[in-house]
Amino acid sequence: MSERLRIALVCPGRGSYGARQLGTLPLDDERVAWLERYRARLGRPTLSELDGRERFSARWHLAGEHASLLTFAATVADIAALDPTRAELVAVTGNSMGFYSALYAAGSLSLEAAAHLVETLASFQAGNVVGGQLLYPLVDETWLPRPELIEAVERALEHPELHLSIRLGGTAVLGGSDDGLRHALQVLSALERTGRQFPLRLPLHSAFHTPCMEPTSARAFEVLADMDVAAPRVPLIDGDGRVWRHWSDPRALLSWTLGAQIVNTYDFSAAVATVLGDYAPDALVCPGPGDTMGGPVGQVLVAQGWRGLRDFQDFLEVQRSDRPLVLAMARAEQRAVVA
Repeated sequence: MSERLRIALVCPGRGSYGARQLGTLPLDDERVAWLERYRARLGRPTLSELDGRERFSARWHLAGEHASLLTFAATVADIAALDPTRAELVAVTGNSMGFYSALYAAGSLSLEAAAHLVETLASFQAGNVVGGQLLYPLVDETWLPRPELIEAVERALEHPELHLSIRLGGTAVLGGSDDGLRHALQVLSALERTGRQFPLRLPLHSAFHTPCMEPTSARAFEVLADMDVAAPRVPLIDGDGRVWRHWSDPRALLSWTLGAQIVNTYDFSAAVATVLGDYAPDALVCPGPGDTMGGPVGQVLVAQGWRGLRDFQDFLEVQRSDRPLVLAMARAEQRAVVA
């Protein structure tokens, strides 16, 4: 593809930095260098220390107080690498913590403000994991809905301390107290997908995007209420599927970010569907570490029947064509299309 593409950015959440990403952070990027100094001023392990460790470990790379800024830094560097002669940015969204990266990408937050937001909320998790999250698929290997899996999740959600945390394409992310998660593990049948066993509990994750996080939201309003936020320069789609534009109220955007974004279900599927329906991009670009967003984005494309996609095989075929719909910047051949 040689023509300029209309693209939408889909920023990843903190779980996208994995063992394969060790040593990949571009420390020579001026924005990453600033974030490196920022962490050093806070007296916390720097990005270079984390990215340069010999081995991947939960303590250093999955804990929110470290993983969040690592993920944000990788996303920021990829955004900077986009070539405006190859890609026209028409919309921005993100998953979970990726919404904070999206605020930066859309121009609502400066690098400094976005780093402060990411690092502050991440620091609340240090030694303070509240409940947890687990993943459970709602589709089969062909990405078609499985009614029995959907019904099982609905039964699990009858527990008062279990909530739907994220609608993530063909996966339900459930969040809740330890009692709620134990109930889910009893109700949801064990199954395997792509070599992973489900239900899959996410290590060191709190019950994000559920009422369990109300104390975190209250604390965020106390600490971050005066943060400098602007209306987005590029349309920004939130976890309700709502579009924020250049005429939107910045204080309302900040209020949603510190409130509903933290305590309500994050509907990533609705966000991507809005991007497709309102902006019809030529491609959805996934910046940041790894390529974990490709699957969920692809599942939304199939669910929407986007450009005639009916199942996983259709998605694979279009991805192997000269006009792929999803471009993960962690993959060199896809990165080269837009960077």
